[in-house]
Amino acid sequence: MASLIEKVQTLVSANLHSIVDRALEQNSVAVMDEYIRQAEKNLEALEDSAATVGGTVKTLKRKYEEFAAAAEKLDRDIDTLILKGKDDLAAAAQAELNTKQQLSQEYYEQWQEQERQYQAMLDMRLKLESRLTSIRQEREHLRSLIELTEAKKVTTRTIKSLDSLATTSDKEISSLADQIRTRLDTEDARLEMATRNISEQIDDVVRSGEIDRQLEERRRRLLGGSAGGES
Repeated sequence: MASLIEKVQTLVSANLHSIVDRALEQNSVAVMDEYIRQAEKNLEALEDSAATVGGTVKTLKRKYEEFAAAAEKLDRDIDTLILKGKDDLAAAAQAELNTKQQLSQEYYEQWQEQERQYQAMLDMRLKLESRLTSIRQEREHLRSLIELTEAKKVTTRTIKSLDSLATTSDKEISSLADQIRTRLDTEDARLEMATRNISEQIDDVVRSGEIDRQLEERRRRLLGGSAGGES
């Protein structure tokens, strides 16, 4: 259990920026894939362990409640026995009460300790799930960036190769080079659009939504005023 908790803590505290930086240096998402595999493996193990501890918590709580209820009943019975003058039975019941109270207290302490551990495991699971979600998202962004970078390299190499073709006197080859250049310019523009900052795109959508809302409010006001004047 301690080893699992340590592994999960290491994954939770991992510097995602460092992982992304290494992936960029290697021009590969392999290091991120390894983190994801480890996180998924330990998350599954953590969930299994949490389920086991959760079951123990329920058992200890039930035991505590059973002994607490029995002790409470014995306490009332002792009062009744004393009032009836049955001191021997009262003494025996008192001894039994002491045992049940002690067991009740022990179960209570174990229950509380396991409950704390259970809640800590649930909290750690949420944190690991959050880190896993973040690294998965960054992986997709990085994969797209790598693909775009490779596409840029291909574009650059193709343009360089076309330079030699364009210098020939063959008009047909020159025309073909121009056509390819035009298509490459279009693809390059598409690549630049694809790499636009996501937050800028979101802002555009938000601003567009705000304009739509303002126009809708204006339509309701104008149409409402017109309807009121006709009546």
